[in-house]
Amino acid sequence: MALLLGAVLGAVLGAALVLRARRLGTGAAGDRTRASAEEGTLPDRAVVQRLLDAIDPAVLLVAADDSVLLANASARRLGIVRRTRLQVPELLDLVHDVAAGSDRRGEVRLPGELAGSDPRLVGVRGVRLGGDGFDGRLGDDGSAPVVLVLQDLTEARRVEAVRRDFVANVSHELKTPVGALALLAEAILGAADDPETVQRFASRMAHEADRLGRLVRELIDLSRLQGGEPMPTLEPVDVDTVLAEAVDRTRMAAAAKQIEIAVGGVPGLVVRGVESQLITAVTNLLGNAVTYSPQGTRIAVAARARAGSAEIVVTDSGIGIPREDRNRIFERFYRVDQSRASTTGGTGLGLAIVKHVASNHGGSVSVWSEEGLGSTFTLRIPLAAGAGRAGRTDGREPAVGRGRA
Repeated sequence: MALLLGAVLGAVLGAALVLRARRLGTGAAGDRTRASAEEGTLPDRAVVQRLLDAIDPAVLLVAADDSVLLANASARRLGIVRRTRLQVPELLDLVHDVAAGSDRRGEVRLPGELAGSDPRLVGVRGVRLGGDGFDGRLGDDGSAPVVLVLQDLTEARRVEAVRRDFVANVSHELKTPVGALALLAEAILGAADDPETVQRFASRMAHEADRLGRLVRELIDLSRLQGGEPMPTLEPVDVDTVLAEAVDRTRMAAAAKQIEIAVGGVPGLVVRGVESQLITAVTNLLGNAVTYSPQGTRIAVAARARAGSAEIVVTDSGIGIPREDRNRIFERFYRVDQSRASTTGGTGLGLAIVKHVASNHGGSVSVWSEEGLGSTFTLRIPLAAGAGRAGRTDGREPAVGRGRA
Protein backbone atom coordinates (compact mmCIF):
# COMPACT_ATOMS: atom_id res chain seq x y z
CA MET A 1 0.00 0.00 0.00
CA ALA A 2 2.90 2.35 0.79
CA LEU A 3 4.42 1.86 -2.66
CA LEU A 4 1.03 2.41 -4.30
CA LEU A 5 0.45 5.57 -2.28
CA GLY A 6 3.89 6.84 -3.29
CA ALA A 7 3.13 6.30 -6.97
CA VAL A 8 -0.24 8.00 -6.61
CA LEU A 9 1.23 10.99 -4.81
CA GLY A 10 3.94 11.29 -7.45
CA ALA A 11 1.36 11.41 -10.22
CA VAL A 12 -0.86 13.83 -8.32
CA LEU A 13 2.12 16.04 -7.51
CA GLY A 14 2.88 16.28 -11.21
CA ALA A 15 -0.69 17.29 -11.91
CA ALA A 16 -0.62 19.78 -9.05
CA LEU A 17 2.48 21.47 -10.45
CA VAL A 18 0.85 21.73 -13.87
CA LEU A 19 -2.24 23.27 -12.28
CA ARG A 20 -0.03 25.61 -10.29
CA ALA A 21 1.70 26.77 -13.46
CA ARG A 22 -1.65 27.63 -14.99
CA ARG A 23 -2.79 29.51 -11.89
CA LEU A 24 0.41 31.49 -11.42
CA GLY A 25 0.07 32.88 -14.90
CA THR A 26 2.73 35.60 -14.95
CA GLY A 27 5.64 36.47 -12.72
CA ALA A 28 8.99 34.93 -11.92
CA ALA A 29 7.53 31.85 -10.19
CA GLY A 30 5.17 31.26 -13.06
CA ASP A 31 7.96 31.66 -15.58
CA ARG A 32 10.10 29.09 -13.75
CA THR A 33 7.26 26.57 -13.56
CA ARG A 34 6.34 27.04 -17.22
CA ALA A 35 9.98 26.68 -18.16
CA SER A 36 10.17 23.38 -16.30
CA ALA A 37 7.12 22.16 -18.17
CA GLU A 38 8.63 23.22 -21.51
CA GLU A 39 11.90 21.43 -20.66
CA GLY A 40 9.98 18.21 -20.10
CA THR A 41 10.53 17.98 -16.33
CA LEU A 42 6.78 18.39 -15.70
CA PRO A 43 4.26 16.01 -17.24
CA ASP A 44 1.36 17.14 -19.38
CA ARG A 45 -1.94 17.08 -17.46
CA ALA A 46 -3.54 14.72 -19.99
CA VAL A 47 -0.69 12.25 -19.44
CA VAL A 48 -1.12 12.50 -15.67
CA GLN A 49 -4.88 11.99 -16.02
CA ARG A 50 -4.34 8.85 -18.11
CA LEU A 51 -1.88 7.56 -15.51
CA LEU A 52 -4.31 8.14 -12.66
CA ASP A 53 -7.17 6.57 -14.62
CA ALA A 54 -5.08 3.39 -14.89
CA ILE A 55 -4.79 3.18 -11.09
CA ASP A 56 -7.37 1.00 -9.35
CA PRO A 57 -7.85 3.07 -6.16
CA ALA A 58 -9.96 6.20 -6.44
CA VAL A 59 -7.80 9.36 -6.33
CA LEU A 60 -8.95 12.93 -5.70
CA LEU A 61 -7.09 16.24 -5.50
CA VAL A 62 -9.18 18.68 -3.45
CA ALA A 63 -8.46 22.42 -3.12
CA ALA A 64 -8.91 24.55 0.00
CA ASP A 65 -12.32 25.76 -1.25
CA ASP A 66 -13.48 22.09 -1.38
CA SER A 67 -13.46 22.04 -5.17
CA VAL A 68 -12.17 18.86 -6.81
CA LEU A 69 -9.21 19.76 -8.99
CA LEU A 70 -8.55 16.23 -10.20
CA ALA A 71 -10.42 12.91 -10.04
CA ASN A 72 -9.54 9.65 -11.73
CA ALA A 73 -11.94 7.24 -13.40
CA SER A 74 -12.31 5.03 -10.29
CA ALA A 75 -13.44 8.03 -8.23
CA ARG A 76 -16.06 8.98 -10.79
CA ARG A 77 -17.32 5.37 -11.02
CA LEU A 78 -17.94 5.44 -7.26
CA GLY A 79 -20.17 8.48 -7.83
CA ILE A 80 -18.46 10.53 -5.12
CA VAL A 81 -17.73 13.48 -7.46
CA ARG A 82 -20.26 15.55 -9.36
CA ARG A 83 -18.60 18.11 -11.59
CA THR A 84 -16.13 19.69 -9.14
CA ARG A 85 -17.84 18.85 -5.85
CA LEU A 86 -17.59 15.96 -3.42
CA GLN A 87 -20.95 14.33 -2.76
CA VAL A 88 -20.09 12.61 0.54
CA PRO A 89 -20.06 14.80 3.69
CA GLU A 90 -17.80 12.35 5.55
CA LEU A 91 -15.13 12.74 2.87
CA LEU A 92 -15.37 16.54 3.09
CA ASP A 93 -14.93 16.34 6.87
CA LEU A 94 -11.84 14.19 6.35
CA VAL A 95 -10.44 16.72 3.83
CA HIS A 96 -10.88 19.52 6.39
CA ASP A 97 -9.17 17.47 9.09
CA VAL A 98 -6.22 16.72 6.82
CA ALA A 99 -5.92 20.34 5.69
CA ALA A 100 -5.82 21.47 9.33
CA GLY A 101 -3.36 18.90 10.56
CA SER A 102 -1.55 15.73 9.57
CA ASP A 103 -2.27 12.70 7.39
CA ARG A 104 -5.39 10.75 8.24
CA ARG A 105 -6.79 7.29 7.62
CA GLY A 106 -10.34 6.13 7.98
CA GLU A 107 -13.21 4.09 6.58
CA VAL A 108 -16.29 5.61 4.98
CA ARG A 109 -19.50 3.87 3.92
CA LEU A 110 -20.78 5.16 0.58
CA PRO A 111 -24.54 5.06 -0.07
CA GLY A 112 -25.61 2.73 -2.86
CA GLU A 113 -27.49 5.42 -4.76
CA LEU A 114 -24.26 7.30 -5.54
CA ALA A 115 -23.08 4.82 -8.15
CA GLY A 116 -26.39 3.04 -8.65
CA SER A 117 -25.18 -0.11 -6.90
CA ASP A 118 -25.01 -1.64 -3.43
CA PRO A 119 -23.48 0.39 -0.58
CA ARG A 120 -19.68 0.32 -0.62
CA LEU A 121 -17.15 0.49 2.20
CA VAL A 122 -13.96 2.33 1.31
CA GLY A 123 -10.71 2.84 3.17
CA VAL A 124 -9.54 6.47 2.84
CA ARG A 125 -6.04 7.92 3.21
CA GLY A 126 -5.74 11.71 3.20
CA VAL A 127 -2.43 13.52 2.56
CA ARG A 128 -1.80 17.26 2.55
CA LEU A 129 0.48 18.41 -0.26
CA GLY A 130 2.29 21.01 1.78
CA GLY A 131 5.23 21.55 4.09
CA ASP A 132 8.54 19.92 3.29
CA GLY A 133 7.13 17.64 0.64
CA PHE A 134 5.52 20.34 -1.50
CA ASP A 135 6.22 24.03 -1.34
CA GLY A 136 3.75 25.09 -4.00
CA ARG A 137 0.34 26.42 -3.03
CA LEU A 138 -2.74 26.18 -5.22
CA GLY A 139 -5.05 28.38 -3.22
CA ASP A 140 -5.01 32.16 -3.39
CA ASP A 141 -4.66 32.23 0.39
CA GLY A 142 -1.52 30.10 0.31
CA SER A 143 -3.29 26.86 1.32
CA ALA A 144 -2.19 23.50 0.03
CA PRO A 145 -4.45 20.91 -1.64
CA VAL A 146 -5.37 17.55 -0.13
CA VAL A 147 -5.04 14.20 -1.84
CA LEU A 148 -7.57 11.47 -1.03
CA VAL A 149 -6.83 7.85 -1.97
CA LEU A 150 -9.82 5.51 -1.62
CA GLN A 151 -9.57 1.72 -1.72
CA ASP A 152 -12.77 -0.32 -2.05
CA LEU A 153 -12.89 -2.67 0.95
CA THR A 154 -16.38 -4.07 0.37
CA GLU A 155 -15.34 -7.44 -1.03
CA ALA A 156 -12.43 -7.81 1.40
CA ARG A 157 -14.74 -7.24 4.38
CA ARG A 158 -17.31 -9.65 2.95
CA VAL A 159 -14.66 -12.34 2.51
CA GLU A 160 -13.44 -11.73 6.06
CA ALA A 161 -16.97 -12.11 7.41
CA VAL A 162 -17.54 -15.29 5.39
CA ARG A 163 -14.23 -16.73 6.59
CA ARG A 164 -15.01 -15.83 10.21
CA ASP A 165 -18.48 -17.40 10.00
CA PHE A 166 -17.04 -20.44 8.26
CA VAL A 167 -14.47 -21.04 11.00
CA ALA A 168 -17.11 -20.57 13.70
CA ASN A 169 -19.50 -22.97 11.93
CA VAL A 170 -16.81 -25.60 11.36
CA SER A 171 -15.78 -25.40 15.02
CA HIS A 172 -19.37 -25.89 16.11
CA GLU A 173 -20.05 -28.73 13.68
CA LEU A 174 -16.88 -30.58 14.67
CA LYS A 175 -17.58 -30.25 18.39
CA THR A 176 -20.87 -32.15 18.11
CA PRO A 177 -19.63 -35.51 16.74
CA VAL A 178 -16.29 -35.30 18.57
CA GLY A 179 -18.05 -34.61 21.86
CA ALA A 180 -20.52 -37.44 21.20
CA LEU A 181 -17.68 -39.87 20.46
CA ALA A 182 -15.94 -38.93 23.72
CA LEU A 183 -19.12 -39.45 25.76
CA LEU A 184 -19.89 -42.76 24.04
CA ALA A 185 -16.35 -43.99 24.65
CA GLU A 186 -16.75 -43.21 28.37
CA ALA A 187 -20.10 -44.99 28.39
CA ILE A 188 -18.59 -48.10 26.82
CA LEU A 189 -15.81 -48.15 29.42
CA GLY A 190 -18.40 -47.94 32.15
CA ALA A 191 -20.51 -50.75 30.68
CA ALA A 192 -17.72 -53.18 29.87
CA ASP A 193 -19.59 -56.03 31.62
CA ASP A 194 -22.82 -55.45 29.65
CA PRO A 195 -22.34 -56.71 26.04
CA GLU A 196 -25.75 -55.49 24.90
CA THR A 197 -25.10 -51.93 26.11
CA VAL A 198 -21.60 -51.97 24.62
CA GLN A 199 -23.03 -53.04 21.27
CA ARG A 200 -25.63 -50.27 21.35
CA PHE A 201 -23.06 -47.61 22.20
CA ALA A 202 -20.61 -48.96 19.63
CA SER A 203 -23.30 -48.71 16.95
CA ARG A 204 -23.91 -45.13 17.93
CA MET A 205 -20.15 -44.44 17.81
CA ALA A 206 -20.04 -45.80 14.27
CA HIS A 207 -22.86 -43.43 13.32
CA GLU A 208 -21.06 -40.42 14.79
CA ALA A 209 -17.76 -41.46 13.20
CA ASP A 210 -19.49 -41.72 9.82
CA ARG A 211 -21.02 -38.27 10.34
CA LEU A 212 -17.61 -36.83 11.25
CA GLY A 213 -16.00 -38.45 8.22
CA ARG A 214 -18.71 -37.09 5.94
CA LEU A 215 -18.25 -33.60 7.35
CA VAL A 216 -14.48 -33.70 6.75
CA ARG A 217 -14.94 -34.99 3.19
CA GLU A 218 -17.48 -32.33 2.36
CA LEU A 219 -15.30 -29.59 3.84
CA ILE A 220 -12.45 -30.75 1.61
CA ASP A 221 -14.78 -30.86 -1.42
CA LEU A 222 -16.08 -27.37 -0.68
CA SER A 223 -12.55 -26.01 -0.23
CA ARG A 224 -11.55 -27.39 -3.62
CA LEU A 225 -14.64 -26.00 -5.32
CA GLN A 226 -14.10 -22.54 -3.84
CA GLY A 227 -10.67 -22.13 -5.36
CA GLY A 228 -8.47 -24.19 -3.05
CA GLU A 229 -7.31 -26.06 -6.15
CA PRO A 230 -7.26 -25.02 -9.81
CA MET A 231 -10.43 -25.92 -11.70
CA PRO A 232 -9.78 -28.97 -13.90
CA THR A 233 -10.20 -28.63 -17.66
CA LEU A 234 -13.84 -28.97 -18.71
CA GLU A 235 -14.36 -31.96 -20.96
CA PRO A 236 -17.40 -33.60 -22.60
CA VAL A 237 -19.37 -35.53 -19.96
CA ASP A 238 -22.18 -37.97 -20.67
CA VAL A 239 -25.19 -37.00 -18.53
CA ASP A 240 -26.48 -40.60 -18.58
CA THR A 241 -23.24 -41.72 -16.90
CA VAL A 242 -23.59 -39.02 -14.25
CA LEU A 243 -27.17 -40.06 -13.43
CA ALA A 244 -26.34 -43.77 -13.36
CA GLU A 245 -23.39 -43.30 -10.99
CA ALA A 246 -25.32 -40.92 -8.71
CA VAL A 247 -28.25 -43.33 -8.49
CA ASP A 248 -25.88 -46.21 -7.74
CA ARG A 249 -24.27 -44.26 -4.87
CA THR A 250 -27.71 -43.51 -3.40
CA ARG A 251 -29.14 -47.00 -3.90
CA MET A 252 -28.41 -48.42 -0.42
CA ALA A 253 -29.78 -45.41 1.46
CA ALA A 254 -32.94 -45.48 -0.67
CA ALA A 255 -33.38 -49.23 -0.20
CA ALA A 256 -33.10 -48.85 3.58
CA LYS A 257 -36.20 -46.61 3.49
CA GLN A 258 -37.91 -48.63 0.73
CA ILE A 259 -37.76 -45.60 -1.56
CA GLU A 260 -37.91 -46.13 -5.31
CA ILE A 261 -35.70 -43.99 -7.57
CA ALA A 262 -37.12 -43.61 -11.09
CA VAL A 263 -34.76 -42.42 -13.83
CA GLY A 264 -36.12 -40.78 -16.96
CA GLY A 265 -35.80 -37.96 -19.43
CA VAL A 266 -33.87 -37.50 -22.66
CA PRO A 267 -30.91 -39.84 -23.22
CA GLY A 268 -27.66 -38.94 -24.94
CA LEU A 269 -27.10 -35.44 -23.55
CA VAL A 270 -23.49 -34.28 -23.26
CA VAL A 271 -22.27 -31.33 -21.20
CA ARG A 272 -18.87 -29.71 -20.71
CA GLY A 273 -17.66 -30.27 -17.20
CA VAL A 274 -15.82 -32.35 -14.63
CA GLU A 275 -17.51 -35.73 -14.32
CA SER A 276 -16.58 -36.33 -10.67
CA GLN A 277 -17.96 -32.95 -9.58
CA LEU A 278 -21.21 -33.41 -11.49
CA ILE A 279 -21.67 -36.87 -9.99
CA THR A 280 -21.11 -35.42 -6.51
CA ALA A 281 -23.68 -32.68 -7.13
CA VAL A 282 -26.40 -35.05 -8.37
CA THR A 283 -25.59 -37.54 -5.59
CA ASN A 284 -26.07 -34.76 -3.02
CA LEU A 285 -29.45 -33.85 -4.53
CA LEU A 286 -30.57 -37.48 -4.50
CA GLY A 287 -29.22 -37.98 -0.97
CA ASN A 288 -31.21 -34.98 0.26
CA ALA A 289 -34.32 -36.31 -1.43
CA VAL A 290 -33.91 -39.69 0.28
CA THR A 291 -33.18 -38.10 3.66
CA TYR A 292 -36.27 -35.91 3.68
CA SER A 293 -38.73 -38.30 2.02
CA PRO A 294 -41.04 -40.61 3.99
CA GLN A 295 -40.48 -44.34 3.86
CA GLY A 296 -41.98 -46.14 0.88
CA THR A 297 -42.23 -43.08 -1.39
CA ARG A 298 -40.77 -42.38 -4.83
CA ILE A 299 -38.03 -40.08 -6.13
CA ALA A 300 -37.61 -39.14 -9.79
CA VAL A 301 -34.45 -37.92 -11.53
CA ALA A 302 -34.51 -36.89 -15.17
CA ALA A 303 -32.46 -34.98 -17.73
CA ARG A 304 -33.67 -32.70 -20.50
CA ALA A 305 -32.23 -30.09 -22.88
CA ARG A 306 -33.46 -26.54 -22.68
CA ALA A 307 -32.04 -23.19 -23.87
CA GLY A 308 -28.52 -24.53 -24.44
CA SER A 309 -28.28 -26.31 -21.10
CA ALA A 310 -28.86 -29.77 -19.76
CA GLU A 311 -31.33 -29.64 -16.88
CA ILE A 312 -31.05 -32.42 -14.32
CA VAL A 313 -34.25 -32.47 -12.28
CA VAL A 314 -34.63 -34.29 -8.95
CA THR A 315 -38.18 -34.50 -7.57
CA ASP A 316 -39.36 -35.98 -4.28
CA SER A 317 -42.60 -36.22 -2.30
CA GLY A 318 -40.97 -35.32 1.00
CA ILE A 319 -41.68 -32.82 3.74
CA GLY A 320 -40.97 -29.75 1.58
CA ILE A 321 -39.18 -26.53 2.48
CA PRO A 322 -40.82 -23.56 4.26
CA ARG A 323 -41.03 -20.45 2.11
CA GLU A 324 -38.83 -18.38 4.46
CA ASP A 325 -35.99 -20.91 4.16
CA ARG A 326 -35.86 -21.40 0.40
CA ASN A 327 -33.45 -18.54 -0.26
CA ARG A 328 -31.00 -19.83 2.35
CA ILE A 329 -30.81 -23.57 1.79
CA PHE A 330 -27.73 -23.24 -0.45
CA GLU A 331 -25.77 -21.50 2.32
CA ARG A 332 -23.04 -23.46 4.06
CA PHE A 333 -24.20 -25.22 7.26
CA TYR A 334 -27.75 -23.93 6.90
CA ARG A 335 -30.40 -26.44 7.91
CA VAL A 336 -34.13 -25.95 7.68
CA ASP A 337 -34.70 -28.02 10.83
CA GLN A 338 -31.73 -28.01 13.19
CA SER A 339 -33.40 -30.58 15.45
CA ARG A 340 -33.27 -33.18 12.67
CA ALA A 341 -29.54 -32.79 12.06
CA SER A 342 -28.49 -35.44 14.57
CA THR A 343 -30.98 -38.00 13.27
CA THR A 344 -30.38 -37.42 9.56
CA GLY A 345 -26.61 -37.07 9.90
CA GLY A 346 -26.65 -34.07 7.59
CA THR A 347 -23.77 -31.61 7.60
CA GLY A 348 -25.49 -28.63 5.99
CA LEU A 349 -22.87 -28.59 3.22
CA GLY A 350 -24.48 -30.78 0.55
CA LEU A 351 -26.49 -28.07 -1.20
CA ALA A 352 -23.65 -25.54 -0.85
CA ILE A 353 -21.47 -28.00 -2.78
CA VAL A 354 -24.17 -28.34 -5.46
CA LYS A 355 -24.30 -24.54 -5.80
CA HIS A 356 -20.52 -24.25 -6.23
CA VAL A 357 -20.39 -27.11 -8.74
CA ALA A 358 -23.06 -25.36 -10.80
CA SER A 359 -21.25 -22.01 -10.56
CA ASN A 360 -17.89 -23.52 -11.55
CA HIS A 361 -19.52 -25.00 -14.65
CA GLY A 362 -21.21 -21.76 -15.68
CA GLY A 363 -24.59 -23.13 -14.65
CA SER A 364 -27.08 -22.70 -11.82
CA VAL A 365 -29.30 -24.58 -9.38
CA SER A 366 -32.83 -23.68 -8.29
CA VAL A 367 -35.59 -25.17 -6.17
CA TRP A 368 -39.36 -25.36 -6.17
CA SER A 369 -40.96 -26.60 -2.98
CA GLU A 370 -44.16 -26.64 -0.96
CA GLU A 371 -44.49 -27.91 2.58
CA GLY A 372 -46.14 -31.33 2.61
CA LEU A 373 -45.91 -31.69 -1.19
CA GLY A 374 -42.19 -32.19 -1.74
CA SER A 375 -39.40 -30.44 -3.59
CA THR A 376 -37.94 -30.22 -7.09
CA PHE A 377 -34.30 -29.23 -7.57
CA THR A 378 -33.07 -28.28 -11.05
CA LEU A 379 -29.36 -28.32 -11.85
CA ARG A 380 -28.50 -26.53 -15.12
CA ILE A 381 -25.19 -27.18 -16.87
CA PRO A 382 -24.31 -25.80 -20.36
CA LEU A 383 -24.41 -28.40 -23.12
CA ALA A 384 -21.24 -29.25 -25.02
CA ALA A 385 -21.10 -27.71 -28.50
CA GLY A 386 -23.41 -29.63 -30.85
CA ALA A 387 -24.51 -32.00 -28.09
CA GLY A 388 -28.08 -30.85 -27.67
CA ARG A 389 -29.57 -32.21 -30.89
CA ALA A 390 -30.93 -35.32 -29.16
CA GLY A 391 -32.45 -33.26 -26.38
CA ARG A 392 -35.96 -31.91 -26.28
CA THR A 393 -36.07 -28.12 -26.52
CA ASP A 394 -39.85 -27.56 -26.53
CA GLY A 395 -39.88 -27.00 -22.76
CA ARG A 396 -42.07 -30.04 -21.98
CA GLU A 397 -41.33 -32.12 -18.90
CA PRO A 398 -39.35 -35.28 -19.67
CA ALA A 399 -40.88 -38.69 -19.30
CA VAL A 400 -39.92 -40.56 -16.13
CA GLY A 401 -39.50 -44.27 -15.80
CA ARG A 402 -36.55 -45.26 -17.97
CA GLY A 403 -35.06 -47.18 -15.07
CA ARG A 404 -35.40 -47.93 -11.39
CA ALA A 405 -33.17 -48.29 -8.35
